[in-house]
Amino acid sequence: MSGGPPHMPAPVCLIENAESRLQTVESALDILRGIQQPVVVVAVVGLYRTGKSYLMNRLAGQQSGFALGSTIESKTKGIWMWCVPHPSKPGHTLLLLDTEGLGDVDKGDSKNDAWIFCLAVLLSSTLVYNSRGTIDNQALEKLHYVTELTDHIQIKSADDRDEDDEEEDCKFVRFFPDFVWAVRDFTLERKLNGRDVSEDEYLNFALQLKKGLNNKAVTYNLPRQCIRNFFPARKCFTFPFPTLAKNMTNLDSMAEADLFPDFLSVAKRFCSYVFAESRVKTVQGGHKVTGSRFSHLVKIYVDAINSGSIPCLENAVVAMAEIENQSAVNAGLQLYEQGMGDLSKTFPTDLGTVSAEHHRLSTMARQEFLKRSFKDEEGKYMTQLEEKVSQLSEQLFALNMEASGKLCRKLLLDLYGPMAANIQQGRYAKAGGYEIYCLDRNAMVAKYRQHGKKGMKGEEMLENFIQEKNAEANSILKADETLTESDKKMAEAREQARVQEQKVKAEKQRSQDLQCALEDERCSQEECVARLVEKMEEEKRLQHEELERALESKLKEQREMLEKGFKDKAEIMGQEIEQLKKEKTQIKEAKPGFLEKVFLPIAKIGNNVFSTVLQYKGIRKMFK
Repeated sequence: MSGGPPHMPAPVCLIENAESRLQTVESALDILRGIQQPVVVVAVVGLYRTGKSYLMNRLAGQQSGFALGSTIESKTKGIWMWCVPHPSKPGHTLLLLDTEGLGDVDKGDSKNDAWIFCLAVLLSSTLVYNSRGTIDNQALEKLHYVTELTDHIQIKSADDRDEDDEEEDCKFVRFFPDFVWAVRDFTLERKLNGRDVSEDEYLNFALQLKKGLNNKAVTYNLPRQCIRNFFPARKCFTFPFPTLAKNMTNLDSMAEADLFPDFLSVAKRFCSYVFAESRVKTVQGGHKVTGSRFSHLVKIYVDAINSGSIPCLENAVVAMAEIENQSAVNAGLQLYEQGMGDLSKTFPTDLGTVSAEHHRLSTMARQEFLKRSFKDEEGKYMTQLEEKVSQLSEQLFALNMEASGKLCRKLLLDLYGPMAANIQQGRYAKAGGYEIYCLDRNAMVAKYRQHGKKGMKGEEMLENFIQEKNAEANSILKADETLTESDKKMAEAREQARVQEQKVKAEKQRSQDLQCALEDERCSQEECVARLVEKMEEEKRLQHEELERALESKLKEQREMLEKGFKDKAEIMGQEIEQLKKEKTQIKEAKPGFLEKVFLPIAKIGNNVFSTVLQYKGIRKMFK
């Protein structure tokens, strides 16, 4: 499918981590910029040397790719990416991110680890946390990065927050990825109270909270509470050993037949789950992220970290929208400009043809803009596109007028050539000369009208020409001695009638052309309103889905809190749930008031193009 990922035989580095500084890799961003499909982003994080990269290779459908180390040295540095066609969602790209192992002793900078973890959360739609052994208190303590997310991520910018507007944990669940815990080399029986339990039940048991407000209980609960509050969905997979210990160093080169069946079974379930359940990456407002948008997101977050700022979800969306919306304007304008440029090669042509093509191409330009743009809430970029299309169309209409005028003038002079020669030779300066002149002139006008391609000024240029030669005709008439004074007066009246008749024809052509153009513009504006309403409804739907997902997560969590006897926590969550329901209602009842901000300026621009440009500039000025 067009706009999909290029063939990538191996992953590439997206974010370098050198000398404790993160830096985006331009060649990787270029790959992303070429992907116009929505991206499903799966990131894996975990302690170094826990086999993270193997899982990502499985998701890519490859045996090798992301580096697997066979020593205690961490092989993955920074964040690497692999873009492949999604195996079960046509028209989507699966974007895999393998992150640098956390806790690498060579780095000696825990803050660096925190930012790697933070970026994995910010960029992914599914976050896979990879660990070894069991999910016990020690494993959760090693996942302390999750407790630091509120220190490293803001939802709203400082300027938009009130002094009492704390960024409650419940808000992060709207924008954070789903959470998958992959437990490697798991050897225990999954039993609770003598009962076999599922992997998800095992995870939920490990995330149970302790009652009490003492320091020990608070410390114990903190990472568990953060996982519960931040991530909208949780899933667990427990992987047994893949092969004998002596073969682990060759895992990436071993055939499936050489791996333990139980391990392969879990690996297949893991991949199937990720393929089926991982969502398209979205940002605040539920807007879907394409590869191109993702490239901006990566750079915005890394630049914020390097500047010493805290990455802000709201600011990132605004910055990304500005970049993408300007790109959408350029894409729409380029489409219009190319199409009208092709038409200009056929100038001169009639106004109906130009108007119809303008309508067709301006509609395509709007559709291209709306397909690429998002969060253009004030209509700033849509209006910018309309203004640029208006300016370009005005120039093209003027060029068509000019081409028509030049062609018609040349055609009239060429056809008049023999008559001019007759005047020089005195052929009309004799008895009966006026009648011969009229016959020659009528024949010239007939030939002019038979010429098929005169453009918009055909009748007008003929009107001007006949009026220009009116004195010449009267001079020949007066010199004709065969005509009586009465005959001459009648002939003069016919000359005036002929001039007036041609003037009426020219006015009729102008009026018909203008009405046709205005009708095309009316249809174009109606089409624009319909597309804008569709866009608004789509954005409302995306916001609704974002809130619905968060609401489902909170309702499920509230039920668990009540079942476990945490009434106070359940009551707090009840307030959060009511706020989510209130926001859902507000979105549902929102009126399309933005149409007045967006459409009225566009309608004004469209009317200016045709009623002002064509009627006054295009017709009355250019014809006279």
